[in-house]
Amino acid sequence: MYKVTVTIQGRVQGVAYRYSTQEIANELGIQGWVKNLPTGEVQACFYGSKDQLKAILDWCEEGPSLARVTRVEQGEWSEVEPQDETISNGFEIRY
Repeated sequence: MYKVTVTIQGRVQGVAYRYSTQEIANELGIQGWVKNLPTGEVQACFYGSKDQLKAILDWCEEGPSLARVTRVEQGEWSEVEPQDETISNGFEIRY
């Protein structure tokens, strides 16, 4: 299992970006979380296989139809053991 954290910039708050991310992550079987930042950005942390993460990262570049993504900053990918991380069952929206 791999982990990657991303920060999404642009018009990404108030356009259902978090809810859409949760929906796509659940469809792909990805674990993790997504939240709004006070800076107007959205941050997410994804846990999954390489293929799952590539798919969600591709989606993050576009987001939902009302979003206007200008940049996706990706952290380093790290290989993790599920028991080494606090991973919720499923994908959650954090507040």
